[in-house]
Amino acid sequence: MKNSCKVHMAQTAGSMRATFVLLAAIVFCAPACMPSGSFKITTIPENQTLRERVVIKDKFWTSNRVAIIDIQGLLMNAHANSLFSEGEHVVSFTVEKLQKAADDRRVKAVVLRVNSPGGTVTASDTLYEEILAFKQKTKKPVVAYFQDVAASGGYYLSCAADEIIAQRSTVTGSIGVIMQMVDVSGGLSKLGITTDAITSGEYKDAGSPFRHMTVEERELFQTMVNGFYAQFVDAVDTGRPNLSREEVVKLADGRVYLAQQALDAGLIDRIGTLHDAIDVAKRRAGIEDAHVVLYHRPLTWAPNVYAQSPAPPAAGATINLLNINTSSDWTVRPRFLYIWDCQSQGI
Repeated sequence: MKNSCKVHMAQTAGSMRATFVLLAAIVFCAPACMPSGSFKITTIPENQTLRERVVIKDKFWTSNRVAIIDIQGLLMNAHANSLFSEGEHVVSFTVEKLQKAADDRRVKAVVLRVNSPGGTVTASDTLYEEILAFKQKTKKPVVAYFQDVAASGGYYLSCAADEIIAQRSTVTGSIGVIMQMVDVSGGLSKLGITTDAITSGEYKDAGSPFRHMTVEERELFQTMVNGFYAQFVDAVDTGRPNLSREEVVKLADGRVYLAQQALDAGLIDRIGTLHDAIDVAKRRAGIEDAHVVLYHRPLTWAPNVYAQSPAPPAAGATINLLNINTSSDWTVRPRFLYIWDCQSQGI
């Protein structure tokens, strides 16, 4: 019995040593795989309230501010993927920034810096409604500025802004809805695998990836998609008063547009840079001078106005050091999406 205990303790000690060696390898060998620099180990402040950082200074005597609020990546009602911790919840994080801008009397206008292919219908619509509520409550102008991609849900929420400016290299549009479905029944049958479901109603397992969709189920889902599509058209129709509803419907076939095409079609107001968007925001607020600020968590470094690098529009990411695939499962579980689905278009 004593010998077995000793063996068990030795195995446990060996396992702990192996874990320690692995962690040590990550800590000490990572610098060899990464650009030269330094590592800082510090405590994380308990108070994670957003901080303000001035990234563009105007005349020193002015107290006015223009706040840049970034809306990046996939719009989901979930926390973003992160290696060692739970990332920010894009909807919650954006609303938190809007609230800070609303509470600060020095903030006279907001620039939404959008770089997103869209996301779920609910997340996109929630942000759209929150921006409208911010404008109604504060009477502060909101200008949307598009970076690489501002498509589908990214464009949807921007329709709540007072003016839309796009970089000349922006891709935007993709007005429409998609419900991505997966059918793996053919592959399972080749493996000799069958599935069965006991349901309380005819449509309880509608959209299941384990069987073919019936005609009735497709009609049911199509009706729902059409409803969300009408909601999207309503938002564009309201936000783009220069376009009739008939013109919006003609443009809303799901295609994407280059910035110049979007300008010619009336989907945006002008082509310009971030600085142009800031100038428009100041003009709409009726001010000439203002510092430009970003909001960030404690310990987050923001040396200039471009410090918040655009989040990749793709649905997944690869962390090179550990080669961890963090791709989303939105293509597996049926969801209603305002998203530019590049993958289904072979891009």
